[in-house]
Amino acid sequence: MWVYRSEIIAENSTPLPPGALVHVENERGKFLGTMLYSSSSQIALRKLTGERLETEQELLDLLRQRVRDALSYREQLLREEGSSNAARLIFSEADNLPGLIVDRYNDVLSLYSQTQAMDRPEIKQAIVTELQAELAPSGVAHIVERVEPHIRELEQLPPSENHLLWGEKTSTQYVLNGVRFHYDALSGQKTGAFLDQRENYAAAEKYAHGKALDVFCYQGGFALHLARACSEVTALDSSRPALEVAEENEKLNHGQSRPAIEWIEANAFDFLKDYSAAGRQYDTIILDPPAFAKTKRNLETALRGYKELNLRAVKMLRPGGVLVTCSCSYHVSEQDFTQMLTAAAVDAGRALRLLEIRTQSKDHPIVLGIPETHYLKCLICTVR
Repeated sequence: MWVYRSEIIAENSTPLPPGALVHVENERGKFLGTMLYSSSSQIALRKLTGERLETEQELLDLLRQRVRDALSYREQLLREEGSSNAARLIFSEADNLPGLIVDRYNDVLSLYSQTQAMDRPEIKQAIVTELQAELAPSGVAHIVERVEPHIRELEQLPPSENHLLWGEKTSTQYVLNGVRFHYDALSGQKTGAFLDQRENYAAAEKYAHGKALDVFCYQGGFALHLARACSEVTALDSSRPALEVAEENEKLNHGQSRPAIEWIEANAFDFLKDYSAAGRQYDTIILDPPAFAKTKRNLETALRGYKELNLRAVKMLRPGGVLVTCSCSYHVSEQDFTQMLTAAAVDAGRALRLLEIRTQSKDHPIVLGIPETHYLKCLICTVR
């Protein structure tokens, strides 16, 4: 539950400190819960519990228990899967730890505080201590704090840079679905990689065949999985640094009877326009662009961008070809995305058969009643 600043009717006369623990009531005086306060964000209150917490010690004890619960859930997932040693361990509101993200990459953790409350030294220390106690026996020995300057500015937090919180190293190698990757906690997007696509990587590999194209490949997540199933793989991204990491990731996986991947630095829209006009054809195409709709105001523009990409991709697929198309824009709903793809297929004069409607991996749980936890859409189709 979020409470926006515009929804607050009255506050105590004493100003609240940033990140404070507060009790919230509705206009009729009914207790709604204990929440964490931000003095600057438009999201002024994030619900922590329906119980009335009275002391800071109660708060810290609850947070430690929430950390243990989140880790227990992921331990079960990774044990069942058996071929990965990287996952999101804490997913903010989805784990009742609003404003906190923690990812595991083998023996390195990446921690990201998004709110004033989670940036409080005593809260951060309690969380780090709990993570150390729970995960050190399984080999985790390093924790890096990731920083997003824009979020810190919005939360009026002091400027900071990515830095080591515990341990000695900030880079490692990790495995997703049996595919090996490099990880540098001090660079890259998000918390360093796109773990939310782990299950979609495996699904794409299941359907992929023939000549494949991975658009917006970043560090090669989809492309390296496709190389285990396809005869030829081309992958493109506009970021040279991302492609350099992707090439190093490919080297980690040599010796597995894979075709060499052709890595191309290019603008995706220009590339698809040129290759489509040239009559290039593929059997498998992956579209995994960054979020086009950062806000609701950008929705119409975002849908136009998605449609252009998907229209060209559909035209470039041979009959029986597979399209895996994704959107990580929360403001683009599953219905919006499906309607966009339908319109793109009609304009291309092709028929699409829907094979799967997918979302983010289960280590990024979707909680009913918290729509913000459902952001990733992944449609897998075959073209006729």
